[in-house]
Amino acid sequence: MSDVTATTTTKDKRMRFDIKTAGPAIALLLLCIIGFLLNPAFLSEGNLTNLLTRSAFIGIIAVGATFVITAGGIDLSVGSMAAAIAGVMIIIMNSAMETLGPGLATVLLGCGCSILLGLGAGWINGVLTTKGKIEAFIVTLGTMGIYRSLVTYFADGGTLSLDFAIRGVYRPVYYGSVFGLPAPVWVFIVVSICGWLLMNRTAFGRYCTAIGSNESVAKYSAIKVDRIKTMTYVIQGLCVSLATVIYVPRLGSASASTGVMWELEAIAAVIIGGTVLKGGYGRIGGTILGALILTTIGNILNFTDLISNYLNGTMQGLIIIIAVWLQRGDWGKAKANKS
Repeated sequence: MSDVTATTTTKDKRMRFDIKTAGPAIALLLLCIIGFLLNPAFLSEGNLTNLLTRSAFIGIIAVGATFVITAGGIDLSVGSMAAAIAGVMIIIMNSAMETLGPGLATVLLGCGCSILLGLGAGWINGVLTTKGKIEAFIVTLGTMGIYRSLVTYFADGGTLSLDFAIRGVYRPVYYGSVFGLPAPVWVFIVVSICGWLLMNRTAFGRYCTAIGSNESVAKYSAIKVDRIKTMTYVIQGLCVSLATVIYVPRLGSASASTGVMWELEAIAAVIIGGTVLKGGYGRIGGTILGALILTTIGNILNFTDLISNYLNGTMQGLIIIIAVWLQRGDWGKAKANKS
């Protein structure tokens, strides 16, 4: 009798897990159906291409956020970090043009500086959190204000604009396409694959999960907790810099409004995808679907007058609250089953 009960319980758990895993995919499918019913142009090639391209920025950042949140951290500075990196990139490329000219070398210099800045900013967040023993919320809230004020200072309260001569060389990074897919989408695909492999096929991913589940136990298991947690923030910084590299040629400028609400969208994408906000469980595949869901919601709002597009942030905030509330219910059931 006990064997039968155990078998039934195992099957129930598998069914619940499958439903939970498939949830974001089902939600995305339903949104696509709703979008098509509201306006058949939703499934047009041009709109789908635009949807995927816009998903790339938040999706890339959200992949990095998945590692941070899985390890029990949080990063509120990603939007401001992107703005600061974009501003410095533009300043460097405009200055280098006098020496290197408006060519590929200048663009590569700007992109290289972006990567270094992202890694450095992520490392600072990680070290202050681990070695400084300051709550991640406080650290990233502080750096969020610092990065946002820096780009405002660099722009003297206005806008930093990339020289038109460089824009012509840099433009294909955003507007170019390979095999019919926009370049940002390819970057998103590569980052997603690398993120999935790192999370699911390496010891680093397992360590992130262990630390998020119980940091004290992870320390007793000889896991270098501070190093792993710092690396998650470094990965987040790298992802922000990559997103910035493909974002700058879109407008060719940076200001205090660049990257506003990106942290909200990135966290929302991670939570919608099934990653537990408290840490201990992360899903890169779910994060990718979460980014697509958020962009699809915004896209549908553009196609209909039922809800103002200006309420997109309201929708994202509600989604985060509902997703965390549902996760809390799942944790409560899990604890009840264990007891």
